[in-house]
Amino acid sequence: MPPRFHVSLDLTPGAELALPPGAARHVQVLRLQPGSDITLFNGQGGEWRATVTRMGRSDVHVRLGEHLPIEREAPRPIHLLTGLMASERMDWLVEKATELGAASLTPVHTQHCALRLTGERAAKKQAHWQAVATAACEQSRRNRLPPVQPPQALPDALATAKAAGHAGIVLSLDAQAPSLRNAAAHWPPTQAVALLSGPEGGLSATEEAAARAAGFLPASLGARVLRAETAPLAALAALLLA
Repeated sequence: MPPRFHVSLDLTPGAELALPPGAARHVQVLRLQPGSDITLFNGQGGEWRATVTRMGRSDVHVRLGEHLPIEREAPRPIHLLTGLMASERMDWLVEKATELGAASLTPVHTQHCALRLTGERAAKKQAHWQAVATAACEQSRRNRLPPVQPPQALPDALATAKAAGHAGIVLSLDAQAPSLRNAAAHWPPTQAVALLSGPEGGLSATEEAAARAAGFLPASLGARVLRAETAPLAALAALLLA
């Protein structure tokens, strides 16, 4: 199976082009040679066959072959809203959520967040997480990149989901909350869903109440309490891999 690389370029069958620096370095690390087959995708749908034509000291050139209109997205778009966590946990969550098929990811500032991001630091983290998602798409063979949004305050994230017409689910520890599958059964299987999960320490009672007031249905993952980075992944797996 040819190695896959993401390139932010317009791609045309038969074109010859130089790979961007990141993809070129990856090709060199793999010690590919002229004549090696690779797969390229630009996140706009499908993937492209390509052949390495030149290996320079710092540049790699390829010739594009045919476009393959292959899509590997889930029928139900799940837009993950998650409370900001410690950096290594967020990295892991972004990577695994992308592999599982999340349609987008929005880090959310909540009362119990271990991480607070604003300004330049927030922009750098967003770019880092988008790069993590891109690498996960290369590995998992997704052809569309899930956007990682800038960190948002919870009221803004709730309002954005409502304006987009997304149904809403908030993961809850409420003993009376229905199971995740029962909550999701309220909508057709292709309805886009915003899935809200808290950070370490969870959502506060006020924050969960705000989500419910915004139309988010509470849902339980069972009797066990999962870690902040585990709960949304379990929910994604239940909704997208069923």
